[in-house]
Amino acid sequence: MDAFLLFFEQMPTWQKLAWVMICLGLSWILEGSLPLVQLRYRKWRHAGANFAFLATTLVINAAFGILSVAAAAWTSSTGFGLLHLVVLPVLAELLVAVVILDLTAQYFAHWLLHRVRWMWRFHVVHHSDTKVDATTGTRLHPGDFALREVVALAALVLTGAPLAFYVVYRVTTIFFTFLTHANIAPPDWLDATLSLVFVTPNMHKFHHHFERPWTDTNYGGILSVWDRMFGTFVYGDPRDVVYGVDVADPARDEDVAHQFVLPFTKGGELDREPRGPRRDGERVP
Repeated sequence: MDAFLLFFEQMPTWQKLAWVMICLGLSWILEGSLPLVQLRYRKWRHAGANFAFLATTLVINAAFGILSVAAAAWTSSTGFGLLHLVVLPVLAELLVAVVILDLTAQYFAHWLLHRVRWMWRFHVVHHSDTKVDATTGTRLHPGDFALREVVALAALVLTGAPLAFYVVYRVTTIFFTFLTHANIAPPDWLDATLSLVFVTPNMHKFHHHFERPWTDTNYGGILSVWDRMFGTFVYGDPRDVVYGVDVADPARDEDVAHQFVLPFTKGGELDREPRGPRRDGERVP
């Protein structure tokens, strides 16, 4: 176990990038063999638009990576954080850390991005993609990703998790991000069974529906249990989903320059009541 954790603690940047490429490649293979819907688009043009955001994400991630190392070193030296309050086997501590980080840095951060209007303005870029596939997982406006990283850094301090635990968590989220956005159709029985605990491709597609209430559901990153606990879980036939968001021009979803400035537009699309009328309690038929 020590060797396993040491591997992640010392994981170089090139290995992390390699993991991103492996997850993307696997998702593309699955999209080619098990497509959910036939998307009418130029795949590489669409990927290029989304990879423009991946480039900014990598830069921001590098900066917060330095802060994460410093935060983990500080909690270790001071004994600050929830994990320092109990003594558990290392594997149990790792699982506890991943669960807490998933709740705070994934579910809670994502919920905030939908509920706080000025945060939503950044997050809308992710939802403006009208052809959701694996690369959509990389489509995060720099403001969106920076906000997520701030919450993740706070969650790291809160847990007092070692750096290795945090890297395991981040590597796991990368896998789930690509897989759950991928345009794939797992066997219904498999997806439904896994969705009892984990976020699945069919489950996450409802989050990318163009209007409420589905847009404001299924916030989870790794575990679906948070959505079930807090009443934000929906599930059904993902072919009922219409991708995009009703406060952004669907014709400009691959216009990178437009998408970068979209959060700062005034007196237009984003100043309307976001994502259609609220219909509390509505669920998938």
